[in-house]
Order: sequence, then structure tokens, then C-alpha cells
Amino acid sequence: MIVIIILPAFILIGIVFGMPIFRYAWLSMHAVSVVTGMNIIPNNGANWIRLFNDQRFWQDAFQTIRFTSCSVTLELFLALAIALILDQRWKGRSIVRALSLLPWALPTTVMALGWRWIFNTPYGPIEQIFKLFGFGDINILSLPHLTWIATVLSDTWKTTPFIALIILAGLQTIPDDLYEAFRLEGGKPYQALLRLTLPLIQPYLLLGILFRLAQAFGVFDLIQIMTGGGPAGSTESLALYAYLNAMRFLDFGYSSTIMMASFILILLTCLLGWYSMGQIKRLTRIL
Repeated sequence: MIVIIILPAFILIGIVFGMPIFRYAWLSMHAVSVVTGMNIIPNNGANWIRLFNDQRFWQDAFQTIRFTSCSVTLELFLALAIALILDQRWKGRSIVRALSLLPWALPTTVMALGWRWIFNTPYGPIEQIFKLFGFGDINILSLPHLTWIATVLSDTWKTTPFIALIILAGLQTIPDDLYEAFRLEGGKPYQALLRLTLPLIQPYLLLGILFRLAQAFGVFDLIQIMTGGGPAGSTESLALYAYLNAMRFLDFGYSSTIMMASFILILLTCLLGWYSMGQIKRLTRIL
């Protein structure tokens, strides 16, 4: 009976996710470009050989992993703090909850344009603040070692409310009686956080982390609008590189190969996130 109920969902997932992945995997083993006249020609894995020897791919992979790990880590800690604050009872909590969702509700395109202006040289607010303290132009979006940090901060501002909302939903499921009993037995607030709160909201933390790992790893619109992958390709993501190969160079075979490699890396990253959450759970038990 249960199989019959969930069968339509599995079929839908297979159509929406399975078919594109199969298509990309199939195209990755073929040459499809202007050189072939857009004809699909088997190339015996030449795309994968090219990928392994492509320094730009490995550079973009490193930059994507760096962006993902930094942004998701920042978002997790900030979201946990925000959710704990919003879970308390205080006057005006409902209004603050609604306002906290505004960054997440904004379209990424609009948000990225806003942050590009904020980091603009010489007219952006950040540059103006530095000038007030006697510094010259910082040129944040022109320096490779600063630009990627700007993209991480922009993404963190945008998507932290998403994880906070998931964690807040988990906090709402914890009965107040548990905290009261823990307090009566002499438990400290930080012990309640480690021994009660974190273990009980672990499924929600895992859900938020997995969602954000997949989203951050596939970042495209934020990078495209804020930096275009520059300066000197220092912020180019794998999704942007695949887009350029498909839409600018019309090399759909190699673009599919990049997408398949990205899918494999995303899968490995999510498995690593799952494993890390298990280790954190064991650590909280020890503490």
C-alpha cells in the first residue's frame, strides 16, 4: 500500500531529475559543437580526458568548493543564532520574524545588483566608509583576494534566513517541559543547548545544510551579475563555466561533461556534510 502511495512521487522525481542527468551523461560521451555542425558524434570519452587536463576546470572547482564551504559554514552559525533568538518570547517577535525573511524573499538578481553597488568603487557605501577613516580606494571587486569574499558575504546575507527558518521550525517542535526538567536537575543553559537542542534539531540542521550545499555549489546568477566570474576568473564557478561553454562557445558536449562532473562533486559534498553531522552528533553526546 505504501509503495503505491509513494510510486507517483518516485516517477515524478525520475522524470524531473533522472532524465536530465541521463541526458547530460549521454552527451558527455559525445562531441556536439559548431565543429561537428551540431551533429552528435561519439568521441569515446574525449570530453572527460579534456576535463581532467583542463586547468580552468580545476581552478573553478576549487573556487566553487571554497565559496560553498565558507558561505554554508557562515550561514549555519548565523542561522542557528538567529533561530535561537527568534524562538524566545519577546515583544515584537512576529514582526522581526517577518522582516528577517526579506533577504531570502528578494530575487537573487536584484540582491546581486544591490551588493555590486555596495562594493562599487568609488561610489559604494563600503568605499565611502573606508574613506572616512582615511583609507584610499579599496577596489574590492577588482582584487581577486577580496572579490570572492564579497561574493561569500552577499550569499550569506541572502540565504541565512532560509536555514534560520528551517532551524526555527525544528526548535518549535521541542517541548518546553524538557528544558524545565533539565533546569530543575541542575543543567546549565549551554548544556541544554549541547545536550537537548542540538541533538533534537539535528534532522533540521541536516536538511538545511544539504539544501544549501546543493544550492551554493550550483551558484550562477550571483556570480554572473556581481563579478561575471572575474577579476581574471578568480570567482568563476563551475556552473558559470558550463554556461559559457554551452552558450558562448556552443560546445554542448563539453558543457555536459562539466555539469556531470559538478553533479558528482555535489553528491560527494552532500555525503561529506551528512557524515560531518553524524560526527557533530557524537561530539555533543560526549560533551
